[in-house]
Amino acid sequence: MPVHRFHNPPSIAKPTGYTHVVEATGPGRIIYIAGQLGLDLDNKIVGAPGDFRAQAEQIFINLKNALAAVGADFAHVVKLNNYFIDMAHLGIFREVRDRYIDTSAPPASTAVAISNLARPGALLEVEAVVIMPDKAPAKAVGAKAAGAKTGTKSATRRGAKPAKGRAKAKAAARKRK
Repeated sequence: MPVHRFHNPPSIAKPTGYTHVVEATGPGRIIYIAGQLGLDLDNKIVGAPGDFRAQAEQIFINLKNALAAVGADFAHVVKLNNYFIDMAHLGIFREVRDRYIDTSAPPASTAVAISNLARPGALLEVEAVVIMPDKAPAKAVGAKAAGAKTGTKSATRRGAKPAKGRAKAKAAARKRK
């Protein structure tokens, strides 16, 4: 049984060398969304060259689509990592981001200035960490449900012997007498 699920939503340009969304399963689900650039479905940087706002808008659209791929939304985001070519754009970034997140309970966030991103012309990259509750377990059906109703599974779990085992033990005890 896999511990991680990997998703590349069709609503985001196909990546090269990484996965857009990695979901870790366990008690609760942790989802890691790879750094998103301002790329459209054709894998092209949006807006005119140097248009930070257009790139930031597209990044948050891509994040929204990645979240939707695992049934999440921005309310589930617990951490954003933000990489800027120029920190002078921080104000514009916050304007765009604040339209997507709950500003009364924003996720943890890191903003880092770097010299370049992997894609020439990209001005910003944002990655996210998401935590969601476990999915509800499936209800027992058929024979499993019937076994649970009769108590045979419960008895076995408590260490009692199954009915056939008890009958054999009684027969063996009578023979010893």
